[in-house]
Formats: sequence, structure tokens, C-alpha cells
Amino acid sequence: MNAPEHKTLHGAAQQARIDVPIPSQGDERLWGSDVMAAAVRNTGIEYVALNPGASFRGLHDSLVNHNGNRDPQMLLCLHEGTAVSIAHGYAKVANRPMGVVLHSNVGLMQGTMGIFNAWCDRVPMLVMGATGPIDADKRRPWIDWIHTTTDQGALVRQYTKWDDQPASVPAAVEALSRARQITDTAPKGPVYVSLDAGLQEARVAQMPAMPELQRYMPSAPPAPNAEALSRAVALLSSARKIVMLVGRVSRDTADWARRVDLAHALDARVVTDFKLGAGFPTDHPRHVAPPAAFSPSAVSAALCDAEVILSLDWLDLAGTFKQAFGGHAPRARVIHASLDQQLHGGWNMEYFGLAPVDVHMACDADTLVAALASALGARQAPPCEPAGLPELATDQVSIRAIAGALNEHTQGQDICVVRLPLGWNGSYRHFKHPLDYLGGDGGAGIGSGPGMCVGAALALRGSGRLPIGIVGDGDFMMGVTAVWTACHYRIPVLLIVSNNRSFFNDEMHQERVARERGRPVENRWIGQAISQPDIDIAAIARAQGAHALGPIIDVRDLNQAMAEGLAVVRAGQVCVIDVRVLPGYDTNLSGEVTRSASAPAEAA
Repeated sequence: MNAPEHKTLHGAAQQARIDVPIPSQGDERLWGSDVMAAAVRNTGIEYVALNPGASFRGLHDSLVNHNGNRDPQMLLCLHEGTAVSIAHGYAKVANRPMGVVLHSNVGLMQGTMGIFNAWCDRVPMLVMGATGPIDADKRRPWIDWIHTTTDQGALVRQYTKWDDQPASVPAAVEALSRARQITDTAPKGPVYVSLDAGLQEARVAQMPAMPELQRYMPSAPPAPNAEALSRAVALLSSARKIVMLVGRVSRDTADWARRVDLAHALDARVVTDFKLGAGFPTDHPRHVAPPAAFSPSAVSAALCDAEVILSLDWLDLAGTFKQAFGGHAPRARVIHASLDQQLHGGWNMEYFGLAPVDVHMACDADTLVAALASALGARQAPPCEPAGLPELATDQVSIRAIAGALNEHTQGQDICVVRLPLGWNGSYRHFKHPLDYLGGDGGAGIGSGPGMCVGAALALRGSGRLPIGIVGDGDFMMGVTAVWTACHYRIPVLLIVSNNRSFFNDEMHQERVARERGRPVENRWIGQAISQPDIDIAAIARAQGAHALGPIIDVRDLNQAMAEGLAVVRAGQVCVIDVRVLPGYDTNLSGEVTRSASAPAEAA
């Protein structure tokens, strides 16, 4: 079974005993929101995450009493940002959209950061909202006025693929069908449909026939242009030194295998990105360097030595070239496959710099890989010895120690690392399957980690693969209420909080500014340290219903906690481990961790 295919086989059955409504009997009247709820079901959306709001009280009633709270099942969240991040994590595993419902303008504004993350990460998501009543005569005094926006979609229009505010019930059915098609069409991204509260609560005479979903599905990704493909094959066939940049690619195991086969056929060196999910086995001898957020020197050296660079929807190709070549264009010929340019606008710069490309193909990366593999022919992989891992033993409680304990206690087990902190070194753990690591959140904000871990765990439930997220303390505290949702809906997940009691990345920025200005670097912790008092993260997790361990301040306790936490998750529960790590980034794998020695003892 390919990686994304298991995602819906078990969730609904396991959720059936949770939040089951009493069957509605007697009243045969139909309402606009009943039709809308039926239309959402018709799109194939299995779950909708929401924080309740009066603007969609009609839809809420219909999801419960007309649909029976199944297909889709509602997931109650304690914050709109959590609802969006859960849908984001789900899509990264399931490769299909989940639903989100946000309350009028205020709920949408709460969810905007998560929508921006999903946009930057190019994942599908059906976001529904509500406004109104648009008819001013039907508005209640005060509350309906401040919660009504004439063009609500404008709040997210610059970072959604499409939005609509249908003006009739039949138009709402079409809008939801169109939204499902657009969000799932490559390049993928979130869409937004605002449902007028007045339409939701209007009587309708009868339930209309729902569109036949199979007739409104997204098209297959476009194939590479034949002439461009021929040029690419010619370049690759004549080159001796090829580098493959594996960027935004699918989690399908067949696509993964084709990428490996293509690397063998080309005798190419391969690079992956820490900001993206696993796209190629990191223990493969052709893998140049551990995945990193910024290109290591070994990657720059490989690019400088290359004759041909094959970019498979690489994230920030121009930025990577700038690191490798300075201000000069690469001497190598560049082949680039991406559909991302179809989403580029002028509001945000997530399209990055304009890279020099010799053969540019507007196609999906894995579609190109399949075409190249067919054109070049198969080549038997030479025998090779997978790369090993560094010695991670340490007597300090650090991110390195977390990695060592995780590796020791998950050896031979299928796990999914949903999130990793900035201080993680790519050498700590190898990724050998497309679900071994899911990457970042796209927008590089803070607060999405816990929700994304819960959403990924929802999509993984029943697969046998344990979902594990290692998140920072700031990220955890901003998104902690996702833990309650996981507990309530019995979504097993392990969250390890790498707790350095600081917004440490910003400490490093403050140190840099202080050095440039000749000011005391010892002050870098002020306004950054999360201490005096320390936050009892384990207590907060227990308050959400989770099994919680910590604070862990000794390496021996870390190993015991890791074993216990994994056992708890295998038993179907939620576990949070608070690990008090030394601040610092282990960049040289020397065994030492850079310590925030400038901070007072309470902050360090």
C-alpha cells in the first residue's frame, strides 16, 4: 500500500463512539444549512475542525442533526489556529484536504496564520466561514454588525487559491464542489468559502441532487513538454556530474522508489531540505549531506562541481544558488520542474528569487521523474553501504540527547517525525520512508507544531506508524490546546517539548545585533527568556487530559521517560514529555552544545 492510501481506513470507525448525536425525528423541514452540510459530505471531506461560532450555528446544527456528525466528523478545537494547524498536519500525511470552519471575520482573523502556513507549504485545505446576515434587516443589534464583513474573503485572498461567498443555496453547493476541486489541484493550497448566515437559516423546499463527485475531481498533473523533456534527457545523458535537488515531492512510496532509481540511473548526487518532508533516503551513499535549513558547505561544493543540476520543485532555488555561487550564475546547466509559478502573486515573496534555468518544465516533480526514468531506462543499483549515525551519547540534556534516546527506543519501529526544532542537526536520524519526516509548517511562524502533530496523528491512526513531534517550548505554549483535542478524540500522539526556556533563536539574533553595535551580548536573554517562573509544561499538558512526564533534567530520566512515553502512545493515548534542554545549536556534532551562558542561572 502506498504511503498516503491508508489514511481514511480506520479513523471514522474509531471516532464513531465519540460525540454521537441523538437521532433527529419528527420534523421534516429542510434548511439551507442542511443542503450545505450535505454538499460538504459530498466532497468526501471526512473531518472538519472548528471552534464554535454563532455565524455558522445553522451549519453546525446541520452537521450534527442532519449529517449525524459523521462524514464529516466534527473535531472541537479550543482555538481557531489549532483547527487550521490540525487540518494542515492531516493533509501532509493524507495528501487530501480536511475541512475547517471559522467563525465570521473574528474567527477567520484568528486562523490566518495557519492558513498562511498551509499556503506556503502548498497543502490542500477546505476552509469554510460564515458572515452576515448580509441582509442588514435581518441582523441582530450589535453582534451581527461587528461580525459582518462585506468582503470577508479579502482577509485571506492573497494566500488562498480561491475564495467565494455564494449568494444562494444552489450556489453554495457549486462553490463547495469547486473549492474541493481547486484545493486538490496541483499546485495545491487552501481555499475559502464564506456561507451567509441568512442563507444557512433559510427554509428550502427540498434537498437538491448532489453533484457526482467523480465528475468534479481535479485533473492529473500536466506532463512535461515533449521538446523540453528531450532537451533534459540529452543534458542528463551527456553529463558525468549531476546533482538532484529533491524539493516538494509526494509521499507516495512508488514515487519515492522512482526517485531512488533515477538517482542510480544518473549516478547523481542528491540533496534534500530540512524545511520539507522526507523525499529521498538520507542514509543513501549518494545523499550529499544531512538535510539542513540552509545549504551546508558540502552541498555548495557539490553544486559548484556539477555539470547538470536537476531541480525537482526545489524550495528557493535562487537562494540555494546564491549560497553556492555568491552573486554568479551557476556554470552547470539547470533543469527545473515546478508548477509553483502558477500561484505567484505580488503580496508576499514566498516565490523567492528568480533562478537561472536552462530547461524549465511546468509540471509536477514526480511526473517528470517518471518521464525521465522511462526515457533513460532502468539501471541496477550498485551495492552500497548505508551511512551510519554519529555517536549521540552525552551527559547533557540537549536536543542531541533527545535524538539519542529517540533512536534507541524506536529502533526497528515505524514512526513519523511530524516536527523538529531549529536546533536539530540533520545527522541525528536517518529518514528512509516518505512518512519518516513531514517537514516544517511553510510559513515559519510559531504555534503550529502541536496542532500539526495532532492532525498528522489523526491521518496516521490505524496505520501502525507512531506519530512523534519534537517541538519548542514557545511553539508548544502557543498551540497547547491541540493536546485537549487529541485527548478528547483519542488520537494517540507523542509530543516531546525541547524546552530551553527561551525564544533562543531570537537570542542569537540579539547577540548578532549587539556584536555589530559594540553592545553587551550578555543582555541577549532579556525579553527572550521564559523563566522566573519556569512554566510547568507537564502540568499544563495534564490539564488537557494527557499523560505527562517531566520536567526531565537528567539524561538517565530522559531514557526512562522516552520508553514510557512511547508505551503510552502505543496504548492509544496522548503523551507529552517536558525535556529541559540546554539552549544551543549542535552544528558541528563535536559533542558540545553551545550554551546560553550569558543568561542568569534561572534563565539558562
